[in-house]
Amino acid sequence: MDIGTVHRAPLPEAADEEADGAPSMVPRFAMRFSSTPRGARLARRLVAKRLEQWGCSPESEAHQSMVSIAGELCANAVRHGHVPGRDFRVCLTATDAVLRIEVTDTRGERRPKPRSNPCDAENGRGLLIVGMLADRWAVVAHPPGHPGKTVRAEVHTQPAASDATGN
Repeated sequence: MDIGTVHRAPLPEAADEEADGAPSMVPRFAMRFSSTPRGARLARRLVAKRLEQWGCSPESEAHQSMVSIAGELCANAVRHGHVPGRDFRVCLTATDAVLRIEVTDTRGERRPKPRSNPCDAENGRGLLIVGMLADRWAVVAHPPGHPGKTVRAEVHTQPAASDATGN
């Protein structure tokens, strides 16, 4: 089964360049999914599979964090960003130091906000989970005339320099 295409493209908004000044090339996976619970589950599974194909061990903290983040962001896109007849999009990129996921839906007016729900609540904690697992995350509004928003999250695959030295 073909699980999508891998494109090698510059990491969006990345300033990294090769020694010769050319943009650095990173693995990239992008795919549209039906805005249904089944689409969200499939997206999560394909993110896990793609990370494994790129050499990110399923036992690694980075892999497990990114798959959990993917599940939360895709579920949110389906639950809060659904417009009948419109899909959501997942874009996954990887560098030696960072895994990045972007989930785009068509409901730009519904910007996600982390909530503090009671511990026994059955839902409403997805962004809190994303905030705990991601090293950085943000919501990016699309420009006027282009409906939607993108929620992006990053997980570092290597400790920051200050972490490695103990400072």
